[in-house]
Parts: sequence; C-alpha cells; structure tokens
Amino acid sequence: MTAPQHDHPAEELCDEAVELYADALRSGHVPAARARTAPCLLDLSLLHPSAGDPGRLEPVAPAAALHRMLRVSGERIARERRREEQLAETFRPLIGLALGGTAATAAESLRVISGRPGINQAIGEAMENTTEELLAVQPRTGRTSKRGEAADAIALPRDQALLDRGARIRTLYQHTLRHFPSITARYESLRGDVEARTLDEVTERLIVLDRTVAFIPANSDQTLALEIRHPAIVEYFGTVFDRLWRLASPMHPRAGAVEQPARNGVTPRQRAIAQLLTEGHTDAVIAERLGMNIRTARVHIAKLAATLGSSSRAQLGYLIARSGILDPEA
Repeated sequence: MTAPQHDHPAEELCDEAVELYADALRSGHVPAARARTAPCLLDLSLLHPSAGDPGRLEPVAPAAALHRMLRVSGERIARERRREEQLAETFRPLIGLALGGTAATAAESLRVISGRPGINQAIGEAMENTTEELLAVQPRTGRTSKRGEAADAIALPRDQALLDRGARIRTLYQHTLRHFPSITARYESLRGDVEARTLDEVTERLIVLDRTVAFIPANSDQTLALEIRHPAIVEYFGTVFDRLWRLASPMHPRAGAVEQPARNGVTPRQRAIAQLLTEGHTDAVIAERLGMNIRTARVHIAKLAATLGSSSRAQLGYLIARSGILDPEA
C-alpha cells in the first residue's frame, strides 16, 4: 500500500501529524504502522523507533524538537540573507551603471540608524570630523523634557570639544525654552563661538554638520534616524536653517536678546496661540507645536479669552479675527 502524499512544505506539520504526535506524547508511544499516514513526523525526526520494540515509535520531547527545528530554520534564513547580500552587492554597480550612477549615489548617501544609542554614536562620530559648524534645530515639549535633559548631558562634552577645535554652534529652539533650566545651564557651561535663538515654532529635530552631513528623525518616537550625505539635500537643510535663523530672536548671548512687548494686552505667546486657534487646532496640537505642556497652553488660552472678553471657544475665534491682533501691521 502506497503512503498518502502530503501537499505541504517539508518543514511543516499537517493536522494529522500534530494529532498523532500528541497521542504519542500522551501515551509515550504509538504503533509504527500509524506513522505511515503522517510521514512528516519521521522526516522531521519527531518520532523514533523504540530501543526495546522496533514496531513502536516514541516521541522526541517537544522542547528539544522545537529548539532543533528553530536552529535549522535560523541557519536557512542566515543562508538566504547572505545570498541576498551577495546579490545586492553584485547588482549595485550594475544598477548605478544603467542609471548613470545615480542609484548607487542615492543608496550611499542615505542611511537608516536604529535605536537612540546607535543614533548618538553616529552623530558623535560625524562630529569628530566636523571642523567648521554645527547647525541644530532642537524642539522640545513638556512631555519629553526629561529625555531632552538626558540628551543634553550626552551632547555637552562633544559640543565643547567641537568648539575647542574652533568650530561654531548655532541652535534654534522654541520661545518656550528661553528660560528652561537645563538649556540655560548648557549655555552658561559652553565656551566658544556658540549662539542660540528662538521662534514660536520650529521644524522637527535637525542636525547639520559642516553642510556635508545631516541627521533627521525617521519615525515619530525618534528611535530611527536618517543620516543624509546627499549634497543637494544637505544644502537644502542648511538654507532652511539660515532663513529660520534670520527670523529668530536672540537667546544667547543674552546681550543681544530683546523681549517683544505685549500689544493691546496680548503677549507674543498669546498671539502665536491665537494664530493656531484660528487655524482650528486643538489644545494638544497647540501645546505640541509651541513646545509647552497642555496645561500651560490652556492657561494662555484662558488669559487670551479674558483679554478679548470671550465666553466660549467659538466666540474666541471670532474675537481674534475682529481684534486685528494677527494683522501684519500689528
């Protein structure tokens, strides 16, 4: 009698094999004849002949069987990955040749870095080769301030080393961080050509080194980063930074810092909030974009409403538009 054909991959178990293996585990053995209906059990060495009775099959312990099968699977995956790497290495120059070198250049100028330790290491290594300038945009919110302080502790020594080599540092923050204790302490500690300015809103985190390499986040929780060495992209980031820098208010050195006065009882912070309110943003979004916690944002909104005489959120939007506080000439 011919054994039935099993139409499934050799490394998998069919339902009939799983049931027979379970029976063998429960009773300690099964007749060898039963295994003819599930040859995959023998192929995967999950059953073996009994030393005392060749007509009886005993099961291998599931934990040992699983460990062995996972090891075999891991070795197979490793072989496939090596094959993929070999294929990619073989075809990379050919693709670049077919496209005039652009594909190879693009692949080499972008690198994804995973994990904050790896990101910090990559930035540190790039900074060791920096001789002219570091441009940085450092947004921060109330809910990430502790992580920001930890990052400052890592960055401070390497920033000072860069300044000691004669390079300069330019950093943009949100206005809400002008008197943030850890940032104030940072600029009191650093010695050299270092300057910081602030805006109501800034872009996502950005680091540009000597206008040859840039780092930006690659996901929302900033556990992935992109290292960019494409000249056109890095130059674009540098240009964006320069334009934001010209619009920003000096923060450090303090001699050049000028606080904008309140106008019509409305502070610059409240005008920034008013602009975002008229755009329809929620309190949470306003707090995130202006670098403050949501409770502080709501306090400013309440003060703005009191100044304009508003009794509701809907009325506040109307009164903001009517007051003219967002007009350019204001």
